Amino acid sequence: MQIYLSGEIHTNWRDEIMELCQGLDVTFTSPVLDHAASDDCGIAILGAEDNKFWHDNKGAKVNAIRTRKAISDADVVVVRFGEKYKQWNAAFDAGYAAALGKSLIIMHGHDHQHALKEVDAAALAVTSTPAQVAQILKYVLHGELG
Repeated sequence: MQIYLSGEIHTNWRDEIMELCQGLDVTFTSPVLDHAASDDCGIAILGAEDNKFWHDNKGAKVNAIRTRKAISDADVVVVRFGEKYKQWNAAFDAGYAAALGKSLIIMHGHDHQHALKEVDAAALAVTSTPAQVAQILKYVLHGELG
């Protein structure tokens, strides 16, 4: 099963899920997690921009090639909304995955419940911990609890 792990990049939630899923027949993919590389890939590859809008635009488009492919190939898309920063790109990924009919698992804390109500409504599961995500994946693959 292909799992795409989207969203917040400032904590190790991806590592926790991957560790908890050891032994399962799953493959994980994610966006580029090096923040500087992700921000500057467009200008590093396609040339410098004087205007920050075009700098960001180039990077977003280059990153979108990877993101679209990974979401398209995924059986399940997990989107994590962190506490500290607003992840507008994560909301976009969730919407894109939902539009493609992907199985969507959303992960966030209670304080984001109201702000993400539409995103949550599109998900097949809304979780708050990496352990819950891993338990869902284990259940889906083996049909067993625990």
